[in-house]
Amino acid sequence: MSKPDLILLHAPAIYDFRTRPALLGPISDVIPSTPVFEMYPMGYLTMTNYLRSHGFGVRTVNLAYRMLSDPGFDPEKLVRSLRARAFGIDLHWLVHAQGSMEVARLVKKHHPKSPIIFGGFSASYYHRELIDYPYVDFVLRGDSTEEPLRRLLEAINKDRKPENIPNLTWKDERGEVFENPLSHVPDDLDMLSYDYKGMARSVFRHFDLAGHVPFKDWLRYPITAVTLWRGCLNDCISCGGSRTGYRRVCGRKRPAFRKPEDLARDIRLISTYSKAPIFVLGDLRQGNGDYVDRFFAAMEQKAVENHVVIELFNPLTDNYIHRLSRVFPNCNLQISPESHDPEVARTFGRAIDNHGLEKALDEALSNGVKRVDIFFTVGLPKQTPHSVAETARYCGDLLKTFGRDQRVHPYIAPLALSVDPGSRAFEEPEKHGYRFFCRTLEEHREAFLQPTWKHMLNYETAWMNRDEIAQATYEAAFQLNQMRVDHKLLDARRGSEIAAQIRESVRVMRRVDELKDVGGNVEGEQMRQLMSAINDMGGSTICEKRKLEWPTRLGSIWGLLSRWLMRGKR
Repeated sequence: MSKPDLILLHAPAIYDFRTRPALLGPISDVIPSTPVFEMYPMGYLTMTNYLRSHGFGVRTVNLAYRMLSDPGFDPEKLVRSLRARAFGIDLHWLVHAQGSMEVARLVKKHHPKSPIIFGGFSASYYHRELIDYPYVDFVLRGDSTEEPLRRLLEAINKDRKPENIPNLTWKDERGEVFENPLSHVPDDLDMLSYDYKGMARSVFRHFDLAGHVPFKDWLRYPITAVTLWRGCLNDCISCGGSRTGYRRVCGRKRPAFRKPEDLARDIRLISTYSKAPIFVLGDLRQGNGDYVDRFFAAMEQKAVENHVVIELFNPLTDNYIHRLSRVFPNCNLQISPESHDPEVARTFGRAIDNHGLEKALDEALSNGVKRVDIFFTVGLPKQTPHSVAETARYCGDLLKTFGRDQRVHPYIAPLALSVDPGSRAFEEPEKHGYRFFCRTLEEHREAFLQPTWKHMLNYETAWMNRDEIAQATYEAAFQLNQMRVDHKLLDARRGSEIAAQIRESVRVMRRVDELKDVGGNVEGEQMRQLMSAINDMGGSTICEKRKLEWPTRLGSIWGLLSRWLMRGKR
């Protein structure tokens, strides 16, 4: 087999997570991946498809998944065995600051002549700091690097200097750093392909299913996703993918939308080879002009039987949910009002208030929508511990009013480990009531080695410090867990287990604080002993994570891949 032009490596959030015990708590309880954040960015799919269409060989290796799924797996041994003209490592989410840097160090150790290329949102923001690390050769900036990456690989293959490649920060053999203009910001996304069959072909080409699996439970639950844009019309205060964040980091002044016909085509194509859920990322109604009408016209040719998940960013208009339920008989909605308090939600940047939420729930249930997930957040500006408690109470009100047939599912979770660099809050913290413990990439890398998720947070607010954010999260989750049991969303036995996990997590965090007050550091063996009870319980911390899953059955291509994997293990 010929050496690929590029191997894309996805690192775990914390490289030595298997030997470094930490209380990672609820930081990933409402997303598919585990606290290792083993799910690689969707850009892997679009970059791979784009490069292959131009004749380049590309392979994906999800190191995080391999390390998570096999305790005996040796990542350094695999890295040493790989051969490629160049290696790409994502630093999209800031939570990978420690793990991605360790993987880059390993790659440079064993492949000193192979250039290492970084990309992603956080890499774009910290490109000048990132390029100074001795094991980083190139940083591609921006949200649409498919074409700049193609040109960079071409330059690497022909041993040419990349001085004319847009969006590139690089250094020459003397270590001198160059910053090419951020000039590649496409107005349309016609070049993108979300055809997952390309990934399937790569599995067979490299005889490596494990390297391509997106997250831990994907073989059991092979959800797929499509997106309609790059950029955003919203300006949520802590989001690096907001309107302000895209403009500051990616040079994007307005969103670039995929053609609605292309989006519909991808959904129909996925449904032909997978019966798993399909997540449509972004609110369709943010498309310009007749975007929604064109999308429905393209979809009405044939209804899709998969469970399809649609996001609502804004209040309802016209008969939108009715039209959704016609083309998607198994339609599901996700809504993130963030807080029940209208002032908190409005300050954060959310447009859906309680009246808008309740109207959406009423219309969704009356139109046969299968499920509505509602996400509230802890760690927002103007939010107090009392406000968080009132949000939990409001969840109970929603369940009393709309939860009779178990289709409404509210959740409460912390904002994130990090307020995103490039967001309004990160750039103007005093104006928005935030205080930050980390500003540089290196400070974040070090912070993610702390013993608990509370100590990893890069922020606190003028209304809640880190202790209060953690405590309010656990208290609200405890109350909501009991509400789920009361409304038959969770069986009593599992509810009791989650309640015990929450109590034990609070105890461990309190004990870590006591140890840090005395000695400054908490040693690995101390954390291992403290974490033993929680590890024995298993599962997510503050909710039943599998309740977030939509119904699925293995369709042709994913069933074939799973059978192939099992055959390879025998």
